[in-house]
Amino acid sequence: MNSPITGKPMKIAHDVITLTFRKEEFEVVNQYYRCEESGEHFVGTRLGDLNMQLLHNAYRAKHNLPFPEEIRAIREKYSLSAVKMSEILGFGVNSYRQYEAGEVPSLSNGRLIRLAEDPEQFERLVKMTDVLEDKVKHKILKKVDALIEEYTESYDFDIENYLLNKSTPDTYTGYRVPNLDKLTEMTVYFAEKLAPYKTKMNKLLFYSDFLSYKNTGYAISGVRYAAINRGPVPNNFQSIFEYQHNNKQVYIRVEDFGDYFGEQFLPSKSKSFNAELFKAEELEILEQVASRFEKATTKEMVGISHLEEAWIQNEKEKQIIDYRYAFDLSQI
Repeated sequence: MNSPITGKPMKIAHDVITLTFRKEEFEVVNQYYRCEESGEHFVGTRLGDLNMQLLHNAYRAKHNLPFPEEIRAIREKYSLSAVKMSEILGFGVNSYRQYEAGEVPSLSNGRLIRLAEDPEQFERLVKMTDVLEDKVKHKILKKVDALIEEYTESYDFDIENYLLNKSTPDTYTGYRVPNLDKLTEMTVYFAEKLAPYKTKMNKLLFYSDFLSYKNTGYAISGVRYAAINRGPVPNNFQSIFEYQHNNKQVYIRVEDFGDYFGEQFLPSKSKSFNAELFKAEELEILEQVASRFEKATTKEMVGISHLEEAWIQNEKEKQIIDYRYAFDLSQI
């Protein structure tokens, strides 16, 4: 964006300010364009929308309100339209669709949606409603009963929860529900594009998720990142990569360098990158990260990541990194 005063390009700056939403105050990162010569600040539509998104995210996280992707997933679990979900929950006819599109639900509506996530609780809600025809209600209850039976009889080990410690979105997940499928596809993408070694792969994933948060207010995968001596890494990365290799999502080739073993990520013969899992802006970010670090060696990637505040401020205590550090990214 060019300065309306000087006509020269302006850089994006940020600070932490207190904003009010629904009579509550939240400290959030506020981005703006700064005119170096005049000292004036300008927001613009894109940054204004992003700043508001971060405020809404903080409100949702405080009150454990579902995020749009969760709201959509709850409805899709029962194979219902947004209109039908609104009817069952007693909302206005377009409310559920608007919540999926990003509108923040009221506390009461948000908690009701959270309640509907449990098939047994949703069954009670369906039985209580008087706005559905008997035939439609019977069909919905049949689907819900099947889900209850499936959950009751399933003793499968929850690998996704084990690897990613799934929970409600917060500032340490980039306000996403941790998603193993998306993280795996990101790994596949970089294996196909760059065939990196493990340390570089960790940094590519970190930059992708944090750049996405900086640009959109959301991470791509929702994975938590920890600061260790060689830079930021997905939390529990060893087990995650082992799982991906064992399930033939990627092939990890072990190479003996004499004083240490290197692990190189290569494409699997039975798996190719699935772009359909990503939004257009997410694909653009993956491409940007791949292009930026294509020629960087593993050693260089470590040095680059050590310049980031996300690592500097968290490495000593080996802490999980708050996605707020995305706004301090300096190397991309």
